Amino acid sequence: MPGAVSIGEAAALYGLAPSTVRWWERRGVLNPPARHGGKRRYGDPELRRIGVAYLCCVVGAMPLDQAAVVTSGKSPHKAWQGTVGEQIALVEQRIEELTAARDYLRHLLSCTDDDMAECPVLEAELSAHTPRGRVAAVDLVTAARTARGVEKRGAGASARDEIPAAERPVSDENPVVCPGCRGPLARSARGRPRTYCSPACRQRAYRARHSGRTSAPG
Repeated sequence: MPGAVSIGEAAALYGLAPSTVRWWERRGVLNPPARHGGKRRYGDPELRRIGVAYLCCVVGAMPLDQAAVVTSGKSPHKAWQGTVGEQIALVEQRIEELTAARDYLRHLLSCTDDDMAECPVLEAELSAHTPRGRVAAVDLVTAARTARGVEKRGAGASARDEIPAAERPVSDENPVVCPGCRGPLARSARGRPRTYCSPACRQRAYRARHSGRTSAPG
């Protein structure tokens, strides 16, 4: 098929793993391309659309269902712009949360004790910023016993809530995704769970973190 490339070449153009391109196709972010000899082939239009998907999913950190509205080419101008606007609002909320976290961590630096657990104002901090503040008990031991009693009386959480996220079964409804490209992560039975689907995604995440540290206000 002249004027077209393989999925490996298409993915390499944007530093992605081929599995990510396939995942985006399964989730509706990309339309399945034409095939030649049973293999996917990508021409200029398909490569452009993968680029749009990269901008939405990787650069814009959009969830796949929202990115699909933009990348499908089937939504009216106002519809996909509205979706982008919603993502902007979520990003701004996250920025506020991260800013608050940064400010509090800076506040922690004011502690002069070698061991923060021995800080004389720790009790006030715990009451103000953790669920410990819901219990009026004077000392932590009594507060812990009281909290546990309340927890037992109000226990109604499902068994799934007790399973750490990293140990939950992976499915299309509960996928583990790469934080860089939003593609699926294969889970191996042995060794540590993978964090990124490819070295390229890991490098992008490193550069993003490094850039954030160097550009943060002092």
